[in-house]
Amino acid sequence: MEIKLVKAKESDAKSIFNLQVAAFQPLLEKYQDYDTSPANESVEKVASRIIRPDSEFFKIFVDGEFCGAIRVHWKEESQFWISPLFIHPDFQGRGIAQEAMKLAEDSFPQADTWELATLLEEEGNCYLYEKAGYVRTGVSRKLNSKATLVYFKKMQKEVE
Repeated sequence: MEIKLVKAKESDAKSIFNLQVAAFQPLLEKYQDYDTSPANESVEKVASRIIRPDSEFFKIFVDGEFCGAIRVHWKEESQFWISPLFIHPDFQGRGIAQEAMKLAEDSFPQADTWELATLLEEEGNCYLYEKAGYVRTGVSRKLNSKATLVYFKKMQKEVE
């Protein structure tokens, strides 16, 4: 299985949006987090993220087939944030997200820290991030009665 990241262009916004909705719609229906779910965003919001100068949006391909996306945003010169990261449901459970995260991290060797957030209730996501070396920060935010956002951090290298 060959996994590649390809930098997204603004013209990719609609296809990324469609895949994002497909990936997050089941979670939106389950947790009803209408204010925060990527499934409830607009194609314009996706397009604006693609063109932001403080981030890179990548399409994820597996064996040449577009199956997901990952966005890397830098808060500061060496502090990086992953959001969103998603894989189409038909491709989930194959290790694609874990490899995409590694490829993204390798693309930014200047990063000292990586951060992300996920739903606490999605144990598989939490396990994925912990397996990739991320640790829970102890910070969480209740989205509603069904969902809590939990934050993770990974030290890429020793911060001096």
